[in-house]
Amino acid sequence: VQLAVFGRGSVQAGVSLRFSCVATGATPRTYWLAWFRQSPQKEREGVAAFAYDGRTPYADFAKGRFTISKDISKNTLLLQMNSLKPEDTAVYYCASTSILRLFGSQRLRASEYEFWGPGTQVTVAP
Repeated sequence: VQLAVFGRGSVQAGVSLRFSCVATGATPRTYWLAWFRQSPQKEREGVAAFAYDGRTPYADFAKGRFTISKDISKNTLLLQMNSLKPEDTAVYYCASTSILRLFGSQRLRASEYEFWGPGTQVTVAP
């Protein structure tokens, strides 16, 4: 399975960005889709996930500002990011997994995800 990410940006603090991620190719059953990000010298961290049953866990920093959604007809995962802050500067990735049962912190743990799209840079200036 290939995951293609659309959208990147260098923006000022306070504005919004929207990313989309499209899965193509042979697709095993996908139970969880998620967005991750990685800043220089930091580990990759989960932003938000979209479960097979519609659940959408978020990282604390993303709650209230970011929204994950899925366009089923287009097999596309979306991430709407509002009120961006300089600390949101990172490379953003989408990922998927065929693991059905993810509990608690597993849902936003990079090691639980099997397929990854290429990263896209987001830079937020003060």
